[in-house]
Amino acid sequence: MHVKVALLADYSNVSREGKLNILGIFDTIYAPTFPTTHPHMQLVIRFEGGPEEAGTTRQLEIQFQAQDGAVLFRLPGTLAVQRGEVGELVRADHILTLNNVTFEHPGRYAFQIVLDGRAEATVPLRVEQIPARH
Repeated sequence: MHVKVALLADYSNVSREGKLNILGIFDTIYAPTFPTTHPHMQLVIRFEGGPEEAGTTRQLEIQFQAQDGAVLFRLPGTLAVQRGEVGELVRADHILTLNNVTFEHPGRYAFQIVLDGRAEATVPLRVEQIPARH
């Protein structure tokens, strides 16, 4: 399996037909003061693999890191890869909803997507202070 798509969005879902719908893609959050709390965001990931991946379970971990590399939180879990059509690529969509994430100060942050102990993708996030108006 590998990461085909990884991004931050305001909202996403997977339709009944299997379509991945994404609204409000972003990579920067602006705030007037710090600390600040961002009310809602979703980390959207699409994994893709060959037919041999069908029916397997992989170890998945999402790490949220500050710009100095410190891990602010980690979310371990598993990724169960469903069976697809014989001989076709398999896909797995993963949507992680994050509510009320607090940022102590502006800076560069990143979500590391780790699959079976190997970093597969990084989703950067800038958090910037809005300049005061005079």
